[in-house]
Amino acid sequence: MTIHLHQGDLPAEVDLGATIAVDTETMGLNPARDRLCLVQLSAGDGDCHLVRFERGAHDAPHLAAQLADPHRLKLFHFARFDVATLLAHLGVVAAPLYCTKIASRLARTYTDRHGLKDLCRELLGVDLSKAQQSSDWGAAGLSDAQMSYAAQDVLHLHALRERLDAMLEREGRAALAAACFGFLPARARLDLAGWPDLDIFAH
Repeated sequence: MTIHLHQGDLPAEVDLGATIAVDTETMGLNPARDRLCLVQLSAGDGDCHLVRFERGAHDAPHLAAQLADPHRLKLFHFARFDVATLLAHLGVVAAPLYCTKIASRLARTYTDRHGLKDLCRELLGVDLSKAQQSSDWGAAGLSDAQMSYAAQDVLHLHALRERLDAMLEREGRAALAAACFGFLPARARLDLAGWPDLDIFAH
């Protein structure tokens, strides 16, 4: 694993290819309130690019261009939050996309454990540490433990997608998963507009 730390934007010379694993770290779990501190990205090659943001400084045209590129698939775990966060702070809709959490819920109906740690353990035999999950991502500097944790959140998404795709096909739910992924940008807009909990499809 190689970690590249960038300040404020992805360098113009970095091209992450056709399928990009993406995650975010914020100051809290409300994308409309809590600022974006870090975006993690990987092309699935063992390298991780960390883009760190100072408070109020979210002008990242090179990063935004790759996230918004309609020819690049973006992989997330719990895309609903990350897509809303990227929209709120970078003004970009990260689509098309794939969410390993939604794929897991549709394919792995034999369990209620759909966290990234659970998926990596069962499907890849990888044991992730979540010790830094609730650390201060807005601190003046990131610790080695924080950077390692952040990188781990994207380094396995390509492999997870491959295994989950096989399960979705086997269970006849690939098309349903694709429809859910397509709706996620609208779900993120609903969250940001004030409908995070209300089921607008209910009677």
